[in-house]
Order: sequence, then C-alpha cells, then structure tokens
Amino acid sequence: MTRTATIETLAPRIRALDLSPVDLVRECLARIEAQRDGNAFTLVRSDEAIAEAKRAELEITGGKYRGPLHGIPVAVKDLVDVAGTPTTSGSALPAHVAAEDAPVVRRLRTAGAIVIGKTNLHEFAFGTTSEESAFGPVRHPRDPSRCAGGSSGGSAAALAGGMCLGAIGTDTGGSIRIPAAACGIVGLKPSFGELPCDGVVPLSSTLDHVGPMALTAADVALLFLGMKGTAVGGVAPTGGRLTFGIAEGYFMRPLDPDVRAAVDRARTVLRRAGHTIIDVQIPHADWTPDAYLHIVLPEAAWYHAPLLEAYAERYSPGVRMRLEMGRYVLAEDYVRGLRIRDELVKRVDRALDGCDALLLPALAIPAPHIGATTVDVEGTTQPVRAAMLKLTQLFNMTGHPAIAIPAGDGTDGLPRGLQLVGHRGRTARLLEIAVAVELLPQIVAGPGSVGGGTG
Repeated sequence: MTRTATIETLAPRIRALDLSPVDLVRECLARIEAQRDGNAFTLVRSDEAIAEAKRAELEITGGKYRGPLHGIPVAVKDLVDVAGTPTTSGSALPAHVAAEDAPVVRRLRTAGAIVIGKTNLHEFAFGTTSEESAFGPVRHPRDPSRCAGGSSGGSAAALAGGMCLGAIGTDTGGSIRIPAAACGIVGLKPSFGELPCDGVVPLSSTLDHVGPMALTAADVALLFLGMKGTAVGGVAPTGGRLTFGIAEGYFMRPLDPDVRAAVDRARTVLRRAGHTIIDVQIPHADWTPDAYLHIVLPEAAWYHAPLLEAYAERYSPGVRMRLEMGRYVLAEDYVRGLRIRDELVKRVDRALDGCDALLLPALAIPAPHIGATTVDVEGTTQPVRAAMLKLTQLFNMTGHPAIAIPAGDGTDGLPRGLQLVGHRGRTARLLEIAVAVELLPQIVAGPGSVGGGTG
C-alpha cells in the first residue's frame, strides 16, 4: 500500500480477496511505529485491530462483505469514545474509560471499519495547533519543526503519514478543516447536528461538530455516509455546470501569497472547465471572531467548571487561560453573540443564493512553527490562533457544511488548502461538488499537475 492509496482504490481489492485486511492493518501499524516521534497517536490498538482485521477477513471470505469500509483501518480523535479505551482529550486530567462506542464510531464499525487507535489533539480541542497536549505536540509529517494544525492534528497527521485510511475529527471553530489544510488532506464539517456528538467530550455545545477526514473527498463521502449509518456506496461527482461564489474582503486579506495563488488558480481552472465564478458578499463577516468568543468561552467554561475546581494545575497554560476567561463573559455578551449568530446565518444564506457552493481559502497561512505565537501575513503581524481560525469559524457559527480540500503545495513545500461551503442541511450535495472539483487535478495538486483524479 502506498501512502497515497485510498479507501476507494483499496476497497475493491479487499472485496476481491486480493488484499488482506490483516496485511493492511499491519502496514499501518508499522507506519505508526516508524513515525511515533510525530505524536500523532495517544493510544494504538495493535492487538485489537489485528484481531478485528482477522474477523473481517473471515467475513469477507465467507461472502459477508459489508461494503467499502469493511476491513479499512480508521483512527479516532481522542475526544471521541471508543469502548474499552480511555478518552483522554489530550489532557493530563483523569480520563474516563468509555463503556461504549460513540454513535459515529459504532456506525463505522457496523460498516466494517477497524479502529486502529486514538489520535492526539490540542487539549480538550481548545486550540488550533495541537501542541498543547499531555502526549506532546503533534508534529507535521513533512516538517517536524511545524505543527500539524488543530485541534484534530493527530487525525490529519496520521492520514498524511499513511498511518490509517480514514479518521474522525471534531470541529468547533475549524478543528477539522484547519489541520486538513495544513497537512494536505480532506476534512469535512457537516451541517450542524447532522452527525450526533453523543459520546464526544464537548467544547461548545452550540458550535461543536463531528466529521470525517481522509485523503480524498470521495473517501470522506464514504466515511460520512458510514457515520450517518446509511448505505455506504459513496457519492457520485455532480454533473453539469456549477456556480461558485467567491467572497472578497474578509476572506481574502491578509493571505499568504501561495494561498492567494491557490484561490486564483482554482478560479481559472473552474472557469476553463465550464463552471461559473461570481463575486458574493457576506456583510459583517468581521463580526465573527468577537461573537464566536462570546459563545465558545462561556460554554466551554460551563462544562469545565467542576474540573477546573479540582484539577486547574493539570491543564495546559493556554487552555486553562481560555477557560478562565470564559468565567468572566457577561450573560449580556453571550446573548449578543447568539443574536449576531442568527444574523450571520442569514448573511451566509444570502451569499449562497444562486450558488452551488462558496469557494474560499481554508487556512490563511501554512502550518506554523511549533511554539510560534505570531505570524507575518502580507506585511501584518497576526496572532497564530486568530490567523488559523479566521476563515473557518464563521461556518461553525452558522452551521453550514464546509469541506477543506488540498490545493497543492506552496513555494515552501508545505500544503495549502481551499474550502467549499454548501447550503445548510445539504452536506451530501456539497460532497458531490467536492468530488467533482477533486477530478480537476490542477486544483488539488497545484501547478504542473497532469492526469486526472487524485488516486
């Protein structure tokens, strides 16, 4: 199995008994071991995963093939319950041992997927770099001096490093899409409430989403349907001409030059393919950061209040500081944040009128260096956390589905990513669009790409 092998390409081989799930799991385990200094995993289920792979092989040999996820190794962010394993949330606080799988995990297992391990994250998902973790910082697979993004950094790094074929992440302000863009993979935040967050340690109950991550949009679609518990036949790329809206202003400055080039290239390639690009407006998108903080901080502080009382000194300093800040947000400011969110929902809905999807950058900068607190972007100095959250957090506020897809590498050799945003409640349609975009290799692989598809 090459590191670019996908669920879509390997599933037919598993079904035809040309590829053993046991061999596939063992290869992933070998890669996990070889890259353990990257801290992608908090727990590896070596023996259990091999035993599950043997059962899957016996089932398939016996004619009981369950679908394209059968025998596929997946990783689960260590914020999500997997029966019989501790859910640590990347923290030094006492972990609880899960009595049962979270529904999204149970559904993937019902589809035949094999949980190979739990992935590292920014402690309690309250950060964008995955460097504040009791298990050490998640290091970028291409450059260990840089972070993998966050908070689902371990899931993204595991995929980029060939340690699994699919992963579960969570996204409260961009925590699936940020590491996906940073590591050059695909990450989906579905519509709010479309996948259950039961069995997931909460950060902000009105902003939390759980979703799939993989190497391609086609694979993400397979995982998404599996996590919904519906038929796992995947989605077909949408046919016909599409209309994409590009929102200038807030989403386009400041940007790393290679991110801007990726957006411009996508615009050109889509037009040449017969699609329509129009300019759209999202008035007052710049309200997002303040309103977001007035919601996420008190909701997180409410959940963590008893833990802070008992274990304050065990939290990472940055995470503890943000939780303590949440204790001092006025109720008036919280309600104001909710009212602003209602208004932003309408603004994004209007921007999508007449569009199939919005086309935006996913991450304004490349993966930052571990330990960096600021980053220079187009002549401005930005806090790293703010620069990483800026392009994604609006769609947690509004609940629209959003997916990060690769957009080639920058001049520094690090990945850049684009973001497609769809209509609320129409995640499956957004996936059809993403799969269609993925078939235009000049977008997903960058300049000089030849051939078709991403496999």
